[in-house]
Amino acid sequence: MMQLPRKRKKQLFQTLFCLIMLALSGCCAAHSTSATAKYLILVIGDGMQLEHERAASNYLFGTPDGALRHQQFSYRGAASTWDLTTYNRYAFSYGAPQITDSAFDPQDRSGYTPTLGYDPDQGGKRPYPLDSSGQTAYFGTRLKTNTTDRGAFPATDSAAAATALASGFKTDSGNIAWRSGAPDNSRLATIAEMYRNQRQAATGVVTTVPFSHATPAAFVSHNRSRDNYGAIAREIITSVRPEVVIGGGHPGYNDPAGISGSNAFQYIDAPEYARLKNSSEYVLAERSAGMDGGAALLAKADQAVGSDKKLFGLFGGTGGNFELHTPNNDGSARITRGSLENPTLADAARAAIRVLSHNRNGFFLLVEQGDIDWSNHINNYSSMIGGVWDLDNAVQAIESYIDQPGDDLTWNNTLVIVTADHGNSYMRLTKDLPKGKLPTQTPNGPGAPSDYDRSVAYFYDPTEVTYGFNRKGMNSHTNELVSLYARGAGSRLFNDFEGSWYPGTRILDNTQIFRVMIKALGLRDENRGKAGGSR
Repeated sequence: MMQLPRKRKKQLFQTLFCLIMLALSGCCAAHSTSATAKYLILVIGDGMQLEHERAASNYLFGTPDGALRHQQFSYRGAASTWDLTTYNRYAFSYGAPQITDSAFDPQDRSGYTPTLGYDPDQGGKRPYPLDSSGQTAYFGTRLKTNTTDRGAFPATDSAAAATALASGFKTDSGNIAWRSGAPDNSRLATIAEMYRNQRQAATGVVTTVPFSHATPAAFVSHNRSRDNYGAIAREIITSVRPEVVIGGGHPGYNDPAGISGSNAFQYIDAPEYARLKNSSEYVLAERSAGMDGGAALLAKADQAVGSDKKLFGLFGGTGGNFELHTPNNDGSARITRGSLENPTLADAARAAIRVLSHNRNGFFLLVEQGDIDWSNHINNYSSMIGGVWDLDNAVQAIESYIDQPGDDLTWNNTLVIVTADHGNSYMRLTKDLPKGKLPTQTPNGPGAPSDYDRSVAYFYDPTEVTYGFNRKGMNSHTNELVSLYARGAGSRLFNDFEGSWYPGTRILDNTQIFRVMIKALGLRDENRGKAGGSR
């Protein structure tokens, strides 16, 4: 038998090796795409529309446009936020088919019309006031889903909006990572779970409201109803078990009567609280009278890293959330913290990143400033400013952490996204106030106009600011576009989705934010069984 020359044998071996590696890479491609990011931080300003950003920018920096840190990110766009309840309200009013199939997939656009969920011709192609052509009647007409429905303003709630961001699926208002119609066994895998399952990455959620509340819950739990706080907390603590959880809902402070009060265990049941207190898995940081919450949390984060454990931060005040921050009205643009016993969002973000970055496989982190939404529901302009200030400081802290030397996080492997889950209160600025100054804010009551909305806490001089579709106050969400910002690895992926649902615009849908995230991380969509994602 003829012997091949040694050089020829080497060439054949190299060719065979390349073919084998190509085949193996093809197999892997069925499960994931090449990742551009290793660390992903999603920051949500709950209930924050562009007018709220402008108001805070004006108060803090003396200019309404572009002074907040996230407004200086390289990617700046807008997103629609409608859920299936909103879609079905519009569909019913127009006599169009409603979406009732629990298997509904927003990527398959053959069975529905995206512009029924949000119509740029009626709502605007950009967030107000960048586009002021939006029709108030489009947002502010109460619509029904059926003949017996009492009607409501068409807008998503936080549970459905967070589900869209976390799973890429639209669902009904109130569902937590659960398909529409709430059938049995209809959990939706979340991006946090996908990243952990596929890459053994770390996951975490940080919020200024109860940790079992809608937005954080939709990333690390599953439930037919956002109101099942005890069950949601139980799943988070005993089943999903993220590496980091920081939020409100502490039973010792939720009720003014303390831990013996009837509402003490509203957001976490007693057995789960006891489990955390005695946990060998989590280092527990909790609110304590007279103790600096931020310093205590960061110390516990160091302890968690040193002992290779997870971190659970349980804080909050009456009603579950961190106390609201209060801006001064003397021109100084100084903010008074709600309570030193709770960490700031910046403290919480730093603590979370410190623990999560211990896992060199990567991490997903949700950071939510929830006070903005709670403030807007009662038309509290002052504490809304405090909430955006808190978010702005958190974004600065995140940037500083990425910029610092000595760890694995860089802008080449980290993607930071800042957006909102929905609008709230239809606030409109009618005057640019000087830096550090607030509008005249009067408690609602006998002095308010006779037809003012009695469900809100304050009313205002309409020459400075208005709330509501009729300028008479409002405590509801809106279907307005929200701002979308991104910086870092994979931020250019947003360009691929612009206008694909809304031709002639740059609008993305909130489900497409999910598509960008899994594409940036190189993940297979476990809800659809394929990698990356079409537009």
